Amino acid sequence: MSDTSRGETTAWRRAYLGVAALAVLVLALVAVAGAPAVVVASFAGAFILGTGIYVATARQDRARNAPRVSPAPSAGGIPEAAREVMQYLDDPLLLLDPSGRIVFANRTAEPLVGTDSERKHISAVLRTPELLEAVERILAGADAETVSFSILVPLQRHFRATIVRTRGGESGGRILIQIHDLTAVRRAEELRADFVANASHELRTPLAAVSGFIDTLRGHARNDAEARDRFLEIMNVEASRMRRLIDDLLSLTRIELNEHNPPAGVVDVVALVKGAARALSPLAQADEIGIEIAPEEPLLVVGDRDELTQVFQNLIHNAIKYGREKSTVHVSFGRGESGSRREGGQIFVAIEDEGEGIPREAIPRLTERFYRVDVKRSRERGGTGLGLAIVKHILNRHQGRMHIESTPGRGSTFTVFLPSAAAP
Repeated sequence: MSDTSRGETTAWRRAYLGVAALAVLVLALVAVAGAPAVVVASFAGAFILGTGIYVATARQDRARNAPRVSPAPSAGGIPEAAREVMQYLDDPLLLLDPSGRIVFANRTAEPLVGTDSERKHISAVLRTPELLEAVERILAGADAETVSFSILVPLQRHFRATIVRTRGGESGGRILIQIHDLTAVRRAEELRADFVANASHELRTPLAAVSGFIDTLRGHARNDAEARDRFLEIMNVEASRMRRLIDDLLSLTRIELNEHNPPAGVVDVVALVKGAARALSPLAQADEIGIEIAPEEPLLVVGDRDELTQVFQNLIHNAIKYGREKSTVHVSFGRGESGSRREGGQIFVAIEDEGEGIPREAIPRLTERFYRVDVKRSRERGGTGLGLAIVKHILNRHQGRMHIESTPGRGSTFTVFLPSAAAP
């Protein structure tokens, strides 16, 4: 029994003895001395009042001296207030126990470690040697570590992690891992270098042509009106090609910069393809090429409207550009296999032309930057060699894919698969 409880018991015993003595005294006065009723009533009132005051005072003392009970911590031994604060940090945050098991992961860390990572060992959810080796050093006694690591699938991403050991506690402290996403910074650096290299390579030819025509017009063709008109027309074509090239490079750079951020919108892919076909109808009519779109009910996909419009405009434009004159471009829709992480499987859009086809060995390289099967024809039709590279990176961002089939002499079919969305 504690000292406080023992003291309270003694006080109560003394109170009861005093009350009993008072009661005996009152009875004696009534029985022996014949005390009047008013005296008896006074003693009784005093007795009741004193007893009530004492009981109330004793209860207050007992409540005051009672040990305070701290609020129980939440799961993992982390107070609920601390969990609430860490939950809404912008950077991924992990808290490990001294054995290396995760006791807390905030919502920003879920894309990296999953939604059920708590109570799992860090090596079971993040298989990156640089980070795991740093955690082992912290577990062995080091105070702090900063390491960089990369995740290659489903898209390449770059991170920097700061790992520290917290002090105190019966368990000897915990290990805190704060992760900072460097993907956008690294991608911007890489894309800037790629842009300079690609632009300098592709712009060299048209710039050389324009410079040569300018020298010719300044020299012996100065007074030749026919040659001047012909050269000016060629210079206009080359300038237009440079403008298209720069536009495509900027578009590709912008798409690659956001490739690791999947879109969250919902669009009707059937309406979107029909809009792209209408925009390209003047080009198709110039080559007497028809565009047939199989009638279909609305099909909803997860995606960005503007980027998907660019995908289907590029594919339909290629089908028109490389199809035979007076042929037809066929567009069909359907539901594919349930390989998507989203409920409802996938939606596919197949675009088929009636062109000359593509050699089998060239198909794997079609989405490379500036790769062309027929360089001369591509440049004559205004191609930059970046259209299918743009399509590939947009589909990567949308967690989709493209399948290419081609038979030389009969034509090609480009099929795009996109995650379907549940109907509202």
